[in-house]
Amino acid sequence: MISNENNAMNLGISTMLKKYRFAIGLALVIAAIYFTNRSVGTEAFDISVSNTKEMLSLLPPVFILVGLLDVWVPKETIIRYMGEDSGWKGILMALFLGSAAAGPLYVAFPITALLLRKRARLAYILFFLGVWSTTKLPILLYEISYMGLKFTAIHAAVGLPFFLLFSMMIEKVMPEDSRESLYRKAEMELP
Repeated sequence: MISNENNAMNLGISTMLKKYRFAIGLALVIAAIYFTNRSVGTEAFDISVSNTKEMLSLLPPVFILVGLLDVWVPKETIIRYMGEDSGWKGILMALFLGSAAAGPLYVAFPITALLLRKRARLAYILFFLGVWSTTKLPILLYEISYMGLKFTAIHAAVGLPFFLLFSMMIEKVMPEDSRESLYRKAEMELP
């Protein structure tokens, strides 16, 4: 009986170590930097804590929003506007969702998981991520103020078609069973 409990506990610890290996590795790197150069190690630790606080302040509201969208927006609606046969509607919806966004790119990943779960077309999801990363409205305004309207217009005019082209190409070269596996995994990951 005790042996089974110990095995279960060891398996739980092993699973937890595997799950958090990146965070543990980062902590070890920061510790090594600290013991090599205290000022740089302290700064690295402070930056890591600051970034973690920022992330923890942004993600809970996003998860609440994603949960509400999951309940309120039927799968059929997402399929109609961003599904395989949505055509230009899907492209425009991905462009709107990505452009109207606020926050760093990691905020887009729960939304991406929701879109996968609701069976949005993979190319439109990838396009949404590209738009979010470079041409969302807050970034465009910042870019216009520092780089000028001409630079921003060229940047958007070149970037958006390439995002769309490459997202379509990625979808085309990705085998159907891999895409289906991605959709199934998204359905299993979210409650």
